[in-house]
Amino acid sequence: MFISNAALSVFLISQLCIGVIGNTSLFILYIYILFFKPHFKKLIDLLFTHLTIANMVTIVFILIPDIVSSFGVPNFLDDIGCKAVLCIYRIFRGLSISTTSILSTFQVITVTPGHSQWAWLKHKISTWTFASLLCSWLINLAIYGYMVEMVITKTNSTQAGNGYLHAYCQSKSFGNQNSGSFMGIIFMHDLFYVAIMMWTSLDMVILLYRHRKRAQYLRNPSLSSQQSPELRATHSILLLVSCFVILYWLNNFITLYGFYAQTKIPRLEAVNAIWATCYPTICPFLIMKNNKLILHFTSSFSALRMTCFQHARHG
Repeated sequence: MFISNAALSVFLISQLCIGVIGNTSLFILYIYILFFKPHFKKLIDLLFTHLTIANMVTIVFILIPDIVSSFGVPNFLDDIGCKAVLCIYRIFRGLSISTTSILSTFQVITVTPGHSQWAWLKHKISTWTFASLLCSWLINLAIYGYMVEMVITKTNSTQAGNGYLHAYCQSKSFGNQNSGSFMGIIFMHDLFYVAIMMWTSLDMVILLYRHRKRAQYLRNPSLSSQQSPELRATHSILLLVSCFVILYWLNNFITLYGFYAQTKIPRLEAVNAIWATCYPTICPFLIMKNNKLILHFTSSFSALRMTCFQHARHG
């Protein structure tokens, strides 16, 4: 195994471990809140839980084939395996995009002032949230379910032309000039949700700016220094959206280059897998950054550790 392959394997395995541990920890936290801390439970936790599951499945199904390939294992996936892995990865990646978009929309409605023209949506936010999640499932299943017939196991290691080419899989119409039509549908789907994210994020930034100006005008130290749970959640979602948009464009640039490049680069898909899983990997840590219950657990753990240290020192 070449040095470059060894370094790539270490990086892919590290990203898989970090992503799975982070998302699993966050998922367990929300399950704990659901059953043991119901007074902490909020509607937004449902969206975070859904996003966590989508991110975890995305990480597993995109990284494991590339990790196996980096160790030189041949014929890891057959036709059925290629169809299943790529279809599941794409469906849950689409769900991650749509859930992030729903989260940003949910939060901008939550922090909208009562006199705003959008304030009436607050009374229907729970219904709209569940309906949006259901629609995102149906849309992604409809779009990416079609992909099942478009992917086969790789037939040749040295192919040239337009099309999707992975370590084990390739598009069925590889080299066909019209093979990019489905890629266009995927990007139109993604751009729709990215546009919603950017629009709602801009609204949240404006609302945060107005809140800061109002706090400065009132000259109330407690108002300006203490953040409400809604503001903490808004900051977290703005971080999520910012990271997603940046990584999304990098990932799609590499995807388009790999799709339309006439001469395929062997490890380009593995590098693209790293970019594609950056957002799902860092997402749980950005969510946990401003989570009140996690901050409570962290402070409790720090206090317990300090108590144990003092007992051990005096004992």
